[in-house]
Amino acid sequence: MSAAERDQMLLELKATGWIQLEERDALYKELHFKTFNQAFGFMSRVALQAEKMNHHPEWFNVYNKVQITLTTHDCGGLSRKDVRLAKFIDKVALTM
Repeated sequence: MSAAERDQMLLELKATGWIQLEERDALYKELHFKTFNQAFGFMSRVALQAEKMNHHPEWFNVYNKVQITLTTHDCGGLSRKDVRLAKFIDKVALTM
């Protein structure tokens, strides 16, 4: 993606709570749910989509908290796949 396109996408994602990590070319977001069951349900829905996309997040879960890092290892940084998955994650999180 072009630099302008990348900047616009990052601006949109930052508006929904994503953080661009300084130490690597990646996006990060922490989500909190009411219960472990909700967090696990969220992760299950995202996992199914990630598998369809063949693009898997780095994530960590403790009880009702899910921490997600998105980056594309093949290209050494952010790609359109990360943007698409981040938008899907935001959509799913709103339904939980």
